[in-house]
Amino acid sequence: MICILHGYLLEGSGSNLWTRSIVESLCRQGETVHLMAQENHPDRYPFIAEARRYQDDDPVESFYRREAGGHPGCCVLHKPDLGDTLPVYVWDRYEEFPRVVPMVELSDAEIEEYLRRNVRALERIVAENGVTAIHANHAVLMSVVAQRVSESTGIPFTVMPHGSALEFAVKRDGRFLRLATEAFTAAARVFVHGDEMRERVRSILGGVPGLEDKFSDLHLGVDTRQFVPVERTERRGNVARMAASLTGVPRGRTAAQTEGMLAGLRGGMEVTELLDALAPGREFDGKAPDADLEARLAAVDWERDATLLYVGRLISTKGVQGIVAALPLILRARPDARLLVVGHGPLREPLEAMLWALERGERALVERIVEWGRTLEGAPQGDTGGTELTQVARFLEQLAERGETDDYYAAAREHVRPDRVVFTGYLTHRELRYLFPCCDVAVFPSVVKEAGPLVFLEAMASGAFPLGTYFAGMKASIDSVAEALPAGDAEAMKLSPATERTVADIVRRVPEALEVGERHKETLYRVARDRFDWGSVARKLSTEMNAL
Repeated sequence: MICILHGYLLEGSGSNLWTRSIVESLCRQGETVHLMAQENHPDRYPFIAEARRYQDDDPVESFYRREAGGHPGCCVLHKPDLGDTLPVYVWDRYEEFPRVVPMVELSDAEIEEYLRRNVRALERIVAENGVTAIHANHAVLMSVVAQRVSESTGIPFTVMPHGSALEFAVKRDGRFLRLATEAFTAAARVFVHGDEMRERVRSILGGVPGLEDKFSDLHLGVDTRQFVPVERTERRGNVARMAASLTGVPRGRTAAQTEGMLAGLRGGMEVTELLDALAPGREFDGKAPDADLEARLAAVDWERDATLLYVGRLISTKGVQGIVAALPLILRARPDARLLVVGHGPLREPLEAMLWALERGERALVERIVEWGRTLEGAPQGDTGGTELTQVARFLEQLAERGETDDYYAAAREHVRPDRVVFTGYLTHRELRYLFPCCDVAVFPSVVKEAGPLVFLEAMASGAFPLGTYFAGMKASIDSVAEALPAGDAEAMKLSPATERTVADIVRRVPEALEVGERHKETLYRVARDRFDWGSVARKLSTEMNAL
């Protein structure tokens, strides 16, 4: 009997998506899985049969039960009471937690209290449910919870590190390095999704005895039941189904808020003035779809438009600014193109201001937004040593060196229009399953190395021709599908990670991808289904854990 530890929710991307997908796949395969997590809405997940709440030594409270499960197996969700504080790697908003704190800012006493509450709950879960193996997500702190319960019960445990804990806790704070080292030393297995993550763990936790023997590859996956290609004539129907799935969902940004923000923009603004002008656009729930999303999607000509897609956090480390900077020249080559920007984050408002300035030829404002970009977004997720949007800055410099600046801004004034870019706000897989297959090309120009970009696989399964920065886990994903494509066509997927080349590559590669993508939709789906479906990932995890 397996118990999976995940300290957060099931909604969203990254390790949340990994956990949700693995648990659902195991339930589809007939297994009973115990999941310790902070999910507040078990009713949203058909594989969860029951949810229980734990508060120290009080009786266990069953706060949700489903009469009939949707799968041959089932999941029992166990939710420890953590009080007001939720330790995170990078700040975000979390329902039910008034105090969300980056781990590195916690005191030793707060860390120990968090561990104590989780350990106490897990000890009860193990004793009362016949658990024989424990799996912990992230290098800290669930790995430490598993380690302590393993020491008291003798039950073996495994760990799967994800990038955020390593980068934003273990590398930054000696306390978490020590805790991770001790946990990995005690772990029976360390699952890694690809060579990039294996190398990252080696470099950070190389002092763990016998680390090489603990490694086991467990690649990332995609749900090829949900993400499937559709014909161009079926796209509008898919968008209608997506709209139906949004019924009753709380909403974020309104059209009036967008108009109010843009009305405050003008050329020649100083940084404080620009921050003040962007503020009205930030007065909404970022983790929600825009209020007028259905109307803006209905305006897209899904049968004829060339649709480009970005999905991810709207932060500079994800590289979304490179797509916006490339857009004037992409639109000149393909005036029928539309860009859909899906996600939430503090770079949204600066990007909207940049598009406003491009449309009006306000080049001084464009250049200032590029220069101040990380100040405008609040410099989340790491220090790059400056405030500029570096890739875009180098691109603009190269245009100037070649004498092409006037041409670039002329293209922007001619082609950049509000209806050419649709910001959707935050969407979940409940909606994305319908939107991905409606897009021709998906672009993921991450600035930082990603161990395993799940959105790339989702685009591939949906038949949207994916482009990504050609390094780390993205390189491995591109190489895996390139074997099934003609060499020249596969090259269109690759964006150089070199700072001075990425935006120029987006300009060059997107029109190429639009030309070749349509004929490879079925090949992309077949590769995703045969090599990356979550079912095979879950089977390997279960087999290895049950053999411990």
